[in-house]
Amino acid sequence: MDLKFKKSSEDTRKIKSEIALGNNPLNIDSYIDYAEDKIKDTTNHDYAHIVSSGNAGIFIGLSYINGDVLIPDQGGWNGFKQISRFLNKPFETVKTNLGLIDIDELNNTLSNLDKSKVNGLILTSFAAYTAEQNIKEISEICHENDVILIEDVSGSIGDSKLANGKYSDIIVGSTGSPKILNVEDGGFITTNIKEVFDNNRILLKSFKSNEITAGGIISELKNASSNLNKYIDACNYLKNNIDNVVHADKRGINVFIKNDDPKHFSWNLRQELVLDSHGMVTKCPNYNRLKEKGVALEIKNLDISQLSKSNLDEIIEIVKKYQ
Repeated sequence: MDLKFKKSSEDTRKIKSEIALGNNPLNIDSYIDYAEDKIKDTTNHDYAHIVSSGNAGIFIGLSYINGDVLIPDQGGWNGFKQISRFLNKPFETVKTNLGLIDIDELNNTLSNLDKSKVNGLILTSFAAYTAEQNIKEISEICHENDVILIEDVSGSIGDSKLANGKYSDIIVGSTGSPKILNVEDGGFITTNIKEVFDNNRILLKSFKSNEITAGGIISELKNASSNLNKYIDACNYLKNNIDNVVHADKRGINVFIKNDDPKHFSWNLRQELVLDSHGMVTKCPNYNRLKEKGVALEIKNLDISQLSKSNLDEIIEIVKKYQ
């Protein structure tokens, strides 16, 4: 089965090309300023910066934390650990239920932190990209314990429940490929806490983005919500028709399938699910997905044109063939 890897929209590619040639396709003074305004409108925050990558946004967000950094015990992003170590900030893991934050455990952990420091919890909107976190409840627990909630919304930007500054104190995201804002490079960070940026002027300058990327972000934001929902709907369809799926009742943009022999299962799937020169099958255990035997079908990696019912039905048949 030959599938296409996710590409930027035709409009995004055209706008980036025009800006690169020195033209002004949208007739605005600053693409960076305009993109930052659009991003903060989307996340319901007062301040925003376009940066060079999603990791740059994480770096700036974690730089604001001077106490402990907390991360999920699975279903997060390895960059959370790596950047915390680079910044010499202590971090500990929070117990999850297959990636989803355990609220009771979170409350116990946060209540024991040193409140004289700025502590932070960083997580992804979708645990392992496969199940949405209860951001509203997590936010309430964090704020009761004076803990900053940092949400990585690379996979959820454009959603009304997730990627919402009403709940998360700092929001970061990648606009690289393959993401919901699929610009192929760049990232962003938004917040209502002015000091996050005031205290990190050197980092903001070091991680500065460019007008071309900003133009791409402006374009991709137009269809972010619609595109996100198409990926969620596709994953819901797959989850309802494949056995041994984890978090089958949760929204997500990939599908995790338990399997006792993930090595052979993933190998067989890769032979049949051919995605240009890229992959859409992740063998697990894997911290970025789940520490369980199985595979993650990276539906988020597919071009939006590939989400037809006939393609999804063929994916289902291929998975069943090797289960």
